[in-house]
Amino acid sequence: MRFAFVSGNPALDLVGTVGSRRDKPVDLLAAPADLEQWVLECDELPDQVTADAATFTSALRLREAIYQLALDRMLERRFTSASLDIVNDAAAGPLPTVTLSDAGLRLSGDLRSALAHVARSGIAMLADRHACLKECGRPGCTRLYLDRSRGTRRTWCGMDACGNRVKAAAYRARRQAAEQGRELR
Repeated sequence: MRFAFVSGNPALDLVGTVGSRRDKPVDLLAAPADLEQWVLECDELPDQVTADAATFTSALRLREAIYQLALDRMLERRFTSASLDIVNDAAAGPLPTVTLSDAGLRLSGDLRSALAHVARSGIAMLADRHACLKECGRPGCTRLYLDRSRGTRRTWCGMDACGNRVKAAAYRARRQAAEQGRELR
């Protein structure tokens, strides 16, 4: 598994395929095959899709539009109209087919239907004024996530990716400070 699905919403997980947005952006969706793999790994989307150049470009535009709208929401400003158009157009697409079996739910459909589902998930999240949307507190991480923790005190996008790094760095800093304090005595 190459992708992290820790944001609490598939739209934010799509946005999270670009890391370190402010410093040196790292795009995990460099080719259509990467997008196909991301959809495959996302539990809320169809099992198999094929990405051609046009739908790949649409997915990247959708990702950036969702990111812009999420920033607009977090900064309490009006939504950017061009981003609204992109997300609303994507949401108007066909939805994946849902079937139930003894094994559970199964979604099927093409990439366009997967992107429609992502766009609708993003719309529902952004329309919910009670949803607590945050950016990860680890320096360098720009992942956005929904904070559903008690008291909305979650600080990091995920414990594995960022929380453990911050805690380990704090531990090393405390240990180094204690050692330096002993050396000065």
